[in-house]
Amino acid sequence: MAIKKVAVIGAGTMGNGIAQVFAQSGFSVVMIDVKEEFVRRGLAAIDKSLARLVKKETISEEQKKEILGRVAVSTTLADAAGAGLVVEAAFEDFDVKIGIFSELDGVCNPDVIFASNTSSISITALAAKTKRPEKF
Repeated sequence: MAIKKVAVIGAGTMGNGIAQVFAQSGFSVVMIDVKEEFVRRGLAAIDKSLARLVKKETISEEQKKEILGRVAVSTTLADAAGAGLVVEAAFEDFDVKIGIFSELDGVCNPDVIFASNTSSISITALAAKTKRPEKF
């Protein structure tokens, strides 16, 4: 399965950075968070980061527009449904992460790969709570 769309759950510093890297790499991205203000702030951070790259002449203004055009935002986990890869970047709380993956299990295709940007929670423990531990 070729991955064309990536969902990033969390629009904070890590989430918007992850979303930007995927968008810069040519993927269609949906960045999802619980509040509209969070996704708007995340999108503004991406815009600011890309503006710095334009100023350094690393990318053109046209490339910046193309990259931003590949990033959609949402406050609904169901919008991850069409993704081939889901990267969770929510804050470090096991129950919050399990809640997210539980909902994603219900809306995503069984072939979707789940990933987590956790630094302190066992990936094995998270994977064991999903219907697809082999795809985690």
